[in-house]
Amino acid sequence: MQLILASGSRYRKEMLERLRIPFTTESPDIDETQLPNELPHELALRLAKAKASKVYSKNQGAIVIGCDQVAAIGQTAIGKPGSFEAAFEQLKRLSGQEVVFNSAICVTDGHNTLTNNIITLCRFRDLSEHEIHAYLNADQPFDTAGSAKAESLGITIMQSIKSDDPTAIIGLPLIELSNMLRELGINPTTYNNYDQYQ
Repeated sequence: MQLILASGSRYRKEMLERLRIPFTTESPDIDETQLPNELPHELALRLAKAKASKVYSKNQGAIVIGCDQVAAIGQTAIGKPGSFEAAFEQLKRLSGQEVVFNSAICVTDGHNTLTNNIITLCRFRDLSEHEIHAYLNADQPFDTAGSAKAESLGITIMQSIKSDDPTAIIGLPLIELSNMLRELGINPTTYNNYDQYQ
């Protein structure tokens, strides 16, 4: 069984390593431009499917995991800032607001394709400019949607986080992924023979 994570993200790679199943990574290199009138959750699902499909086309017979995360205020998508200045403006905008993080996932083996979108609701604290500066200098979350790393110091600028899957906010919902892998015949719990005493 060849398992491939269709992503170049080190964060997703670190998350998938928690399942202790051997895998490789391959960056799908697709256009992530939002389509006209496309809603944030639709964008996340479309990109997750496209990433899985593109990598599977080059690795037929493998099981491929595609994922994408789109943050949004209302129906407005919020991208990765890319720079300190853009992140500063983004966090000023998100201060005191509830942000919806759409963490879409697609797993395919070529015969079966499973998809889902896990929602995380994050309410940001009312942030002073001093706090925003301090946070950005410490965490440098310029490659993260919403300019906040919840797995790091970003947790301190949150007022609350609500989700059925606490790993979804980092970009790879492991509870849902584990469910999907079991549907395709891989049980992460017993994969490494930890069931020897059952």
